[in-house]
Amino acid sequence: MDISNQSYSRGSLAKQTGVNIETIRYYEKIALLHEPPRSQAGHRVYDQTHLQRLSFIRRGRELGFTLDEVRGLLNLVDTGDYTCAEVRDRTAVHLGDVRQKIRDLKKMEHVLKDMVAECDSNTVPDCPIVEALFSGNQQDL
Repeated sequence: MDISNQSYSRGSLAKQTGVNIETIRYYEKIALLHEPPRSQAGHRVYDQTHLQRLSFIRRGRELGFTLDEVRGLLNLVDTGDYTCAEVRDRTAVHLGDVRQKIRDLKKMEHVLKDMVAECDSNTVPDCPIVEALFSGNQQDL
């Protein structure tokens, strides 16, 4: 079977890629995924390029790229005029963002750990965690 000529309904495309049908609709609406041609009966007919593009989008999202970042990468691919260095540079920027998020999460973990430690017993009538949340003190973060 020649998969390059294989066609998919939206449901089968969703099943093949693991992307929700509503998400596929959204990606079409925001022009991240090209709208497919329609059959004589008016049904959308997706092909292998849609499957590959949707897989690219899904994998990019799994790696934490924003939709705008995915769009930027796809724009490079769509023009066909890109270098590996351009893709690497964009990915390196994203890696920096991921590393910053990890640092922020570690700070949050430390603050939450301290808050939980302050609540070691049920003998205190007021909850230090609730008080800390109401205080809005962001110096710890």
